[in-house]
Amino acid sequence: MNHSIFDLFLSAGLIGKTVILALVAVSIFCWSVIFTKRKQYKIALQKNKEFIDFFWKSLQMDEIFNRVDHYHQSPVAQVFKAGMKEIKREHQDYDTLQERLHRTLQKTANDEIALLEKNVSWLATTASSAPFVGLFGTVWGIMTSFQNIGASGSANLAVVAPGISEALIATAMGIAAAIPAAIFYNHFVSQLKRMSLDVDGFIQDFLNIQQRKLKS
Repeated sequence: MNHSIFDLFLSAGLIGKTVILALVAVSIFCWSVIFTKRKQYKIALQKNKEFIDFFWKSLQMDEIFNRVDHYHQSPVAQVFKAGMKEIKREHQDYDTLQERLHRTLQKTANDEIALLEKNVSWLATTASSAPFVGLFGTVWGIMTSFQNIGASGSANLAVVAPGISEALIATAMGIAAAIPAAIFYNHFVSQLKRMSLDVDGFIQDFLNIQQRKLKS
């Protein structure tokens, strides 16, 4: 008997193959999300730091606004840009400006965080559901083995091997898909919280600066 992984997969039934292929597809998609988000978050965190450092060193709003596009991958920079565009519009009074400015900053912050969160929930879904999908494949493979035993009246290796191999591959694929998804989901959530804190802190500082300027 040939015991290569590919041959064990070929020996599985239709349901077993479907489960295994579904888990492989989900795992590939999760790894694409992991690599994409890891790069995106690394750049966003770096650009946030660079922009915040530049902001506090300059404090000349027009100068910062003119150079803000250099930090287009920074969520904080995008919040600042939206705020400055709102300030440059004509407003009737101080209260109207403050209200609209706060709403604009918060909306932009929400949009930026939502963009960063895109597809991350797939990792959580995979982490929680992949083991159960694998377990379904495991149970189905064991059922197949018992059916083969009943049909042949024998429990030798040639009879039970296809079902058992199907069960083991499904279990392994479910675990292989779930573990990295869970690890990187928690890692990305931690980084998202850090970026959310950076954005929220900047919004408060920006509003305070504008409030002092408008009152002076």
